[in-house]
Amino acid sequence: MIGTIVNIVAIAIGSTIGLLIRSKLPPRLFEIVFQVLGLFTLFFGLKMALETQRIIYVVFSLLIGGLLGEFLQLEKRIDYLADILKKIIPGDNSRFQEGLITSFLLFCIGSMTIMGAIEEGLNNNPELLFTKSLMDGFSSIALSSAMGIGVLFSVVPVLIFQGGLTLLASSAQDFLSPIMISELSAVGGLLLIGLGINILEIKKIRVTNMLPALLVVVFMVLIFG
Repeated sequence: MIGTIVNIVAIAIGSTIGLLIRSKLPPRLFEIVFQVLGLFTLFFGLKMALETQRIIYVVFSLLIGGLLGEFLQLEKRIDYLADILKKIIPGDNSRFQEGLITSFLLFCIGSMTIMGAIEEGLNNNPELLFTKSLMDGFSSIALSSAMGIGVLFSVVPVLIFQGGLTLLASSAQDFLSPIMISELSAVGGLLLIGLGINILEIKKIRVTNMLPALLVVVFMVLIFG
């Protein structure tokens, strides 16, 4: 798992740099950084969403996942945990949850993440994840300067998700099929589009409650092929 370890170190360093320069950004620069991130999130999400080969899987995954998230009240529960952390951590943490979820989806849900984890798990080759680490390191500077310390805390789900994929690939080679990779990326892309709309303050979309869709689409591919 050396690739994932290097990845989370790069994110941690980039996030720290972003937090250090955050207080030095004048309001007008802070606003434009946020707008650029919102537009990039929309673009990247659309690019990922177009990878789908079974659009019906994506639709039903989001529908079922959204209903599950609403039933479990995921957003409310994560808000509660975020409020606890906000009280412990000094500084402006008003966008803690948004920074955490946005970073997790940007860093974890995509073909490069999945293929990199598979390559390291199957062939013990972390080169693709090293390249991703460099990209994530620079991205985390911009993200944390705009959204705060929630980006730094994203190293926890990155470690769990990406490291878990690496271990899974090493023990179950046939599990992560091309169709599963494309549909997982597509669902993640649509969630990113929702986050981009939230960042740009166009409309409030409860993206957190839709996160179970990432699990639902995996089961749909396993069941229906």
